[in-house]
Amino acid sequence: MRHKALYIAAAFGTLLLFAHACKKENKGGTGGFRTDPLTLSLPPGFPEPVYNFSNNPLTKQGVALGRFIFYDYRLSKDSTVSCGFCHQQFAAFGHFDHALSHGVGGQQGTRSVPVLFNMIWQKAFMWDGGVNNLEIQPLTPLTDHKEMGVDLQELLKKMQGDPKYRQQFSAAFGTEEVTSERMFKAITQFVGTMISGNSRYDSIIRKVPGAAFSPDEAAGYTLYQQKCAACHKEPLFTDLSYRSNGLPYLPALNDVGRMKITGNTADYLKFKVPSLRNILKSSPYMHDGRYFDIFQVFDFYDHGVKDTVTTDALVRKGLSLTDQQKRQLYLFLNTLTDYTLINNKDLSEVLIAP
Repeated sequence: MRHKALYIAAAFGTLLLFAHACKKENKGGTGGFRTDPLTLSLPPGFPEPVYNFSNNPLTKQGVALGRFIFYDYRLSKDSTVSCGFCHQQFAAFGHFDHALSHGVGGQQGTRSVPVLFNMIWQKAFMWDGGVNNLEIQPLTPLTDHKEMGVDLQELLKKMQGDPKYRQQFSAAFGTEEVTSERMFKAITQFVGTMISGNSRYDSIIRKVPGAAFSPDEAAGYTLYQQKCAACHKEPLFTDLSYRSNGLPYLPALNDVGRMKITGNTADYLKFKVPSLRNILKSSPYMHDGRYFDIFQVFDFYDHGVKDTVTTDALVRKGLSLTDQQKRQLYLFLNTLTDYTLINNKDLSEVLIAP
């Protein structure tokens, strides 16, 4: 009996040591930490991404953590605003129902919410290019008092005190330590998977059997090539440049565009050229969200362009469009809607337990 008791005690001790070893391994003990690599499927014909994942390798655990953070309302000062609150998947990760960004306490910003897809092909971010690193891009909305309004150090402490966060940081990075670098890397991994390159247009360009433009869509594509392609360049449907399109200045917003970043008067009223991909799903339009309907945009380019010293020469005299051409252009733009992105369950909201 005594021999049996010693055997049980020894076995129990072994189990305790094994559990301790597993716990240590889970926390990133030497040589024990493992993650599951994730490979991005890049659309055919797209250029090489600008963002380099070599310093932030994509993993299933990292993306899962980034997704959890992206949809967590507790990140904001009053737990009412998440990243996903403004970047709605059904709107191609834009914000379709508000002209301007809005955040904690019902405060309103001065610009519309930009879409988030295909971010890994961009060198600079925001409407004015004020952020030049994808990993630190979330810092602005997180800390802006009109958006999420949080103190970064307080946020990290809140995360560190949450068992769910500690578990996910451990799974993604090897230890439970919550740092701003890890948080931003995880968000970047998740946002990096938001790729739009599988619209009906793409199927037609890639000559997928059975995929073809209708006569009106084909006419719209020709119009796009003639009147839009110089700025909204394929395949991203933007050249990522900063231009003034002749949109009249709004004194109430006092937004001077990229000049605010560069201090150069030549950049007065210049804003980043947005992508036309998913354009019919991502209203409102323009940097200040003044247009909610794409036909208002067509009308603006037809007869509303204001000729200023910085208005781009390509649009200075307007872009003459008949009603039939507007309809054809609309039908072509509809082929740029990527339902794979909009309906991708891997990008959808994760319910956060209270």
